[in-house]
Amino acid sequence: MPGAEWEMLLDRLRRAARTGQGLNGVSPGTAARLLGHDAMTLCLATPRGHLELLWSDDAADRLGPAMDDVQYTLGEGPTLEALRTGRTVTEPDLRNAPVGRRPQFLPTAARTDVRTVVAVPLLLGVVPVGVLTAYRTRPGAPSAQQVAATDRFARAALHLLLCTSPARLLTGEHGAGPVLHRAEVHQATGVLAVQLRVAVDQALLRLRADNGSP
Repeated sequence: MPGAEWEMLLDRLRRAARTGQGLNGVSPGTAARLLGHDAMTLCLATPRGHLELLWSDDAADRLGPAMDDVQYTLGEGPTLEALRTGRTVTEPDLRNAPVGRRPQFLPTAARTDVRTVVAVPLLLGVVPVGVLTAYRTRPGAPSAQQVAATDRFARAALHLLLCTSPARLLTGEHGAGPVLHRAEVHQATGVLAVQLRVAVDQALLRLRADNGSP
């Protein structure tokens, strides 16, 4: 993991938060490469407990979004588990994992190119509000350094989202923010906007009180 390039990426996230830019100013492909993954996605939880895909690579294979869609459709998988438990979930080899743990997801995932998944919850205090998920096409548990760096990136990304207006999160207004991926599926954009507005206000108050930074 190139140290200088990695620190530049984190600086870009912090600068985007200060200037009101959106998460789309950071390339998911670049972030995934620096962290040793093949694809990354970031999903935000809706009030009904669904996950809305906000940020992902636009590569032709759509590896990350495709895997997120599988989990969304089946209601099962590491990303959903990370949201439910508030803990990082790692699957080092989807093709050799016990099927009983995820009877619907694992057989479907075994037919894809993805072998390893790392799902990091985005925590607002102790409450999971979303998940950053990394995918790799090769098996094997990620190193402790990779997991720590992925977690650090997740915290920086959440900080940026908290500094992004709900309107930009929902519409990608002026090209400065992500566009919702499944809004037409669960038809919850109006409710999500209200939920985000409350969450952002509370989170920013907490950030100011703590003088924290990612």
